[in-house]
Amino acid sequence: MELWIVATIAAAAVQTLRFSLQKRLKAAGLSTGGATFSRFVFAAPIAIAAATVMIAATGQGMPALGPRFWAYACAGGLAQIIATFCTVALFSERSFATGIAFTKTETVQVALFSALVLAEPVTPAGLAAILLGFVGVLLLSHQWGQGRMAFANRATALGLLAGGFFAASSIGYRGATLEIARDDAFLRALLALACVTSFQTLAMIGWLSWREPGQIGRVLGAWRTAALVGVTGLAGSFGWFVAFSLMNAAYVRSLGQIELLFSLTVSILVFGERPRRAELAGMALLVLSILMIVQLA
Repeated sequence: MELWIVATIAAAAVQTLRFSLQKRLKAAGLSTGGATFSRFVFAAPIAIAAATVMIAATGQGMPALGPRFWAYACAGGLAQIIATFCTVALFSERSFATGIAFTKTETVQVALFSALVLAEPVTPAGLAAILLGFVGVLLLSHQWGQGRMAFANRATALGLLAGGFFAASSIGYRGATLEIARDDAFLRALLALACVTSFQTLAMIGWLSWREPGQIGRVLGAWRTAALVGVTGLAGSFGWFVAFSLMNAAYVRSLGQIELLFSLTVSILVFGERPRRAELAGMALLVLSILMIVQLA
């Protein structure tokens, strides 16, 4: 099995755990901004230390990070912050598994952004697999009520926004890793991750200090859970960055939909929620889409 596939599946599994921890933080009284901040503040120091050790171990020195790298890294980091805001807010709207599913509209959007920004289009067969997964997401993104589907609701809007910004972040991270002049995918991934999480931490400190100054203290006060959010977020992001350094972001994110199966398991076993028939049908289509992506990529 190719490394990018292993890295993507591992990242999706760890990210599911991170989202469940963030949901608990939200329920414990943190704002959406506070729960989002917890994702970065404990991850950045670890990422910086790990990147420093790896660079020293390789003996190749610090690679040059030009303006294009920083443009991709900061744009991707900012997009991820906004996407995480939308996702955490979404937890209050619908079930955990379906909330995560809303964000998966990103797969169609990232395929478009990848072709336009990075000149990395997907094959027709790959696009067909991505669209099949998108149909599955549509089944997951409606609310049944009074005998009809109601797509115009707050949960759908938040999910679509989250998906769009996650797509933009994927393109930014793929572009950033390609701008680092090293052959080692792990080194490129870790260095890009350290830069991105540092930027995100500083950006969130500025935002919360301005808009929600009390939240920084609350996050630090809930350090036991918040630190786990940071560590799991860092581990998951490292997997995504490794995958992005090796493969077209559209295929990485499409395979990443396997996270839905993990989130469904968490939804049932941890939060005691039950999926509806339409949601199960959507899950089935997503599984088929994932299998096609693995075979095609």
